[in-house]
Amino acid sequence: MELSKHYDPAITESKWYAHWIKSCYFNSVPDQRPPFTVVIPPPNVTGVLHMGHTLNETVQDILVRRARMSGFNACWVPGTDHASIATEARVVAMLKEQGIDKRDLSRENFLKYAFEWKEKYGNIIYDQIARLGCSVDWNRVTFTMDDHYYKAVIKVFVDLFKKKMIYRGARMIHWDPAALTALSDEEVEYRDVEGILYYIKYPVVGSADYVLIATQRPETIMGDTAVCVHPDDPKYRGIHGKQVIVPLVNRKVPIITDTYIDMNFGTGALKVTPAHDINDYNLGLKHGLPVINTLNEDGTLSPAAEIFVGMDRFEARTKVVEKLREAGLLEKEETYTTRLGYSQRSHAVVEPRISTQWFVKMKPLAGPALESVLSGKIRIHPGDKFLATYKYWLENVRDWCISRQLWWGQRIPAWYDSSGNFVVAENESLALEAFQDQYGILAMGEELTQDEDVLDTWFSSWLWPMEVFRGISNPGNPQLNYYYPASVLVTGQDIIFFWVTRMIMAGLEFKHEIPFPDVYFTGMVRDKQGRKMSKSLGNSPDLLQLIDKYGADAVRFGIMISAPAGNDLLFDEGGLEQGRNFNNKLWNALKLVLMWQEKQSPAHFIAEKTEANSEAGSFAIRWFENRFNQAKQEINKMLTEFKLSEALKSIYSLIWDDFCSWYLEWVKPGYEQPVNPVFYEKTVVFFEDLLQWLHPFMPFVTEEMYHLLRERKTGDDLCIRQFSAEMPFDNKLLDTGEKLRLFLTVGREFRQQQQLKNSEPISRLIIPQELFGADESLFAIIRKQLNCTSIEFNDKIPGGGAIQSVPFLSFQIGFESSQRLDNSKRKEELEKELDYYNGFLESLNRKLSNERFVQNAKPEVVDLEKKKRSDTEEKIAAIRLSLKG
Repeated sequence: MELSKHYDPAITESKWYAHWIKSCYFNSVPDQRPPFTVVIPPPNVTGVLHMGHTLNETVQDILVRRARMSGFNACWVPGTDHASIATEARVVAMLKEQGIDKRDLSRENFLKYAFEWKEKYGNIIYDQIARLGCSVDWNRVTFTMDDHYYKAVIKVFVDLFKKKMIYRGARMIHWDPAALTALSDEEVEYRDVEGILYYIKYPVVGSADYVLIATQRPETIMGDTAVCVHPDDPKYRGIHGKQVIVPLVNRKVPIITDTYIDMNFGTGALKVTPAHDINDYNLGLKHGLPVINTLNEDGTLSPAAEIFVGMDRFEARTKVVEKLREAGLLEKEETYTTRLGYSQRSHAVVEPRISTQWFVKMKPLAGPALESVLSGKIRIHPGDKFLATYKYWLENVRDWCISRQLWWGQRIPAWYDSSGNFVVAENESLALEAFQDQYGILAMGEELTQDEDVLDTWFSSWLWPMEVFRGISNPGNPQLNYYYPASVLVTGQDIIFFWVTRMIMAGLEFKHEIPFPDVYFTGMVRDKQGRKMSKSLGNSPDLLQLIDKYGADAVRFGIMISAPAGNDLLFDEGGLEQGRNFNNKLWNALKLVLMWQEKQSPAHFIAEKTEANSEAGSFAIRWFENRFNQAKQEINKMLTEFKLSEALKSIYSLIWDDFCSWYLEWVKPGYEQPVNPVFYEKTVVFFEDLLQWLHPFMPFVTEEMYHLLRERKTGDDLCIRQFSAEMPFDNKLLDTGEKLRLFLTVGREFRQQQQLKNSEPISRLIIPQELFGADESLFAIIRKQLNCTSIEFNDKIPGGGAIQSVPFLSFQIGFESSQRLDNSKRKEELEKELDYYNGFLESLNRKLSNERFVQNAKPEVVDLEKKKRSDTEEKIAAIRLSLKG
């Protein structure tokens, strides 16, 4: 079978994915095998996957495929999240383009449009997941608004309310004036921005004096209800208990004192606006101050502001400053850097707002979640980077605002009468029963009305590891006990609080068991400007276009090769190009081996010649078998420690360098020579095993080549081929192989320096006997690789004539050629090397003579520097010996 010049992913990828699906390799049902469960972090149905998702999905697929090939019953559950704020904003924008205002629709009609949006974009996401090669169980697709999932969320809300862990009350919350909804603390992103500090005069009543106050938000002064100073501040002792006039609205407010004030910060005086700042709100509660809310829900000024009513807050800021300047009440302006909170979803500047909302008490849930990590029941990878963050958040967690003023999501199961009395129940009929028990029978003709708000998206997704197996909606489901807890959670570090900690809380609260023993945090994929790639910024390339251009395997390779555990990475298409080159390197190796298949001719070999201990191939096979066994142990250890990028690099080097560059060259037959069938079979076995180890990272190209290597029986697919047990390896043999590779490298460099053509032999090679002993298989490789006619053993290199002496390790080796060797050029090269190593030795001596370095550095670091010095001294001695020759 003649193969194409280059590997073509477009031909193979759809073919093999369809084959895997048809063969039901990704489907999982409980059986006697140990389960390996992974639940996909459900992407939002607001668009397409970005490169952060690509990294996350690739990591999960690597772990799942490896588990499937290691005897586990692998179950990877796919799904999507309804993303209440983001999706509703997209649907509202879509309707606006069609000339439809959400306010003109009923709730039911709006939800019809939202579900149409979900079907469109949810299917795009699933297509991307499949194109990437993800081995998910498509029979288990879950959406957080599925009927069973909706039921589970409501059930949990009612349960926590009965336990008095959910409550309703008026509190200062974060308000998104663009999405017109409350936010939790974790949904606010803080950024450092350049701002202006306005110094405003507040006249003291009955005096010509004034209190100077610095504020970054002059548009809120209409809501001021006090000015506060420190009781011990000498600047303000004379005005304690007096009043000031709030500029522009001429409201008289008291001057209060409180030790909360930092008298050394700013002017030492603070305007107190309880409706628009959490700290001011707390001061207001303490001192019994009124609350004047000067902002509407959409960020415009309310009638309570008295001036500029209906104007946007930032436009009003400009107008207020103009008025203050005209009135002579603005003393000065200063630029400064401040931190502003932005809505994670709408990116609008968040406003503090007093609002009646639903909250979850977090302290009772935080304790067990913290203990589970500190005790080691749940391991975080990389732990040194994220453990402290996890611990700090849980120790300082605040109650979670879970109500959202939206229509898209699970509707809060609270039911009200016309007087504001309410009950919580799973449905209307149960609510009516509860209401009658608690408040008595409703008045004639009156009905209960359900809460208009929906629940925070994360209040549904914290149930994900359980409810994908119907663990909440159907707690008797036997699948839950088989698949739960999940084996590992792979997710981005940016949702450690949104999702990870809350899943741990939910698992411990509702299943009394951790949801997963390991959490692997991927780094953030960033663009060349260092910005996180996301749908909202639009800075992520289109995944399907990348797959069309490079192939899915190359995309997976490119994203993984530069993704060290937990560290951010800058996305560069160069990595994808490297992945495509790797595909072609494998393809060329396959073509070479298949070409050998046709050259097999057992008649050319007598029995002893086909033994695996003959000629060059003998050592090559023994060396690579041991090198492969060594690599397997190293790679397994890396994968166990979630060092996936490092594991891929090791496999890449094993294939590209050890197998293609060295092993295949060592066993390759000469021109027009037949192939030893024993060597050929062993090479095919090595190739199959290499493809198997690469398969979790690059599934399509490996499956294709596995089937091209030889004819397969039905069901003999790489996707489900089981890994063999680890085998020991011979370190002494590996050391010999490494020495041989270094020797051949020196020999090739010598040929290149002397400009010897491949057809021009080295007529005589002189080496010390102790360098390689008497292993003829090594010398067979040396003769073939260096085109060497004769090898002689001699501890000393004869001087004069056409023999050239070259240092190697602590030895000298000699080369002689029928071509005239350019000794002057070689001498020049050696003198350059000598200058370099003399300079390097001088720097090492300076470092080791520095007492501070020797005393403070770790012993192993000092020992390494001493070893470098010793090796350098040996190298210098060898070069000097060559120059004498």
